[in-house]
Amino acid sequence: MANHVVQQGECLSRIAAQYGFLDFRTIYNDAGNSELRNQRPDPNILFPGDVVFIPDKKPKEVMAPTTKVHRFRVPSRKRVLRIVVEDLDGKKLASKPYELDIEGNLMKGVTSPEGLIEKRIPVDAVNGALTVGRYTWPLQIAHLNPVEEVPDKGISGIQARLRNLGYDCGPIDGIIGPLTEAAIADFQADHPPLKVDGVCGAQTRAALIDAYGC
Repeated sequence: MANHVVQQGECLSRIAAQYGFLDFRTIYNDAGNSELRNQRPDPNILFPGDVVFIPDKKPKEVMAPTTKVHRFRVPSRKRVLRIVVEDLDGKKLASKPYELDIEGNLMKGVTSPEGLIEKRIPVDAVNGALTVGRYTWPLQIAHLNPVEEVPDKGISGIQARLRNLGYDCGPIDGIIGPLTEAAIADFQADHPPLKVDGVCGAQTRAALIDAYGC
């Protein structure tokens, strides 16, 4: 048994693989993580400094005759990356060829009619880049922070969502500065009937989470 302190860019899938677990739910659903589940209802979005309880691994026993050769298949440690891509006007980039570079591994495909890209990637992947037509986006995988019950009052999570939605909020630093206020106001103006005041209150946060998808 151990406690793992979450670092920026870590998700439960990556943490589980680090400790030899094939399924992150073995850790997340353990009784030792009841407080974490209450605080982080989405196990894919953790905040640096969160503490994850790591239970002891339970060996699996399989009965097999000793006079035969047996093969055991261990599932690959992968997670699913899902991205919906839009142009600067918010229009889905549907049925468009794309190139996805994950840690030097280049994958090609075509976006879905909804602009969705869905690929299985290694659990330890951190960086990447996505190119669709004339657009290229750098990717920081699993870097999205929560907006509730966090020391920075959810500001870094708000900034990341705004940036990924195309609003220039400046650096993701957990500080509400002029650029972040302007980005919030631009988001509010695009999502009536939100009050356009540059303040990310409860209604604006809910609208931002809804627009982003998490």
